[in-house]
Amino acid sequence: MPPKGSTPAIQAAEQAGIAHAVHSYDYDAGADSIGLDAAAKLGVAPERVLKTLVVQVGDGHVVCVLASDRQLDTRALGKKASLAKQADAERLTGYVVGGISPLGQRKRLPTVVDEAALAHETVIVNGGRRGLQLELAPADLVRLTGAEVRPIAA
Repeated sequence: MPPKGSTPAIQAAEQAGIAHAVHSYDYDAGADSIGLDAAAKLGVAPERVLKTLVVQVGDGHVVCVLASDRQLDTRALGKKASLAKQADAERLTGYVVGGISPLGQRKRLPTVVDEAALAHETVIVNGGRRGLQLELAPADLVRLTGAEVRPIAA
């Protein structure tokens, strides 16, 4: 396991003093779904592994966090919502695609967490590097990101 303070995401959790666990797995760049691959390799239900998507809404960007086995309903974000370009997502967050965490981003973007995430005692989000995951309570995720909670999954 990598050192706990090894990414801005993990540092954000530590600085906030929240309970969390760090998990690592063998990242597969060719996987159809990074979140589903992580869930399988970590042996957890895919609805507990949350994916982080950067979405362009009009002229701005929003971070959407939802279960890895669900699809984003862009209509829930507005008529002009679409996934951000990879280069924009990486520039805004400071992370590479496949390692984008909702925590510790370079520029704090408005964040929306799908309401289904709150049904779990803990959820797992990207820890800020490919093959690194961070487990925490969904309420802590919402608090640390300042997220709005509402349905965004289809």
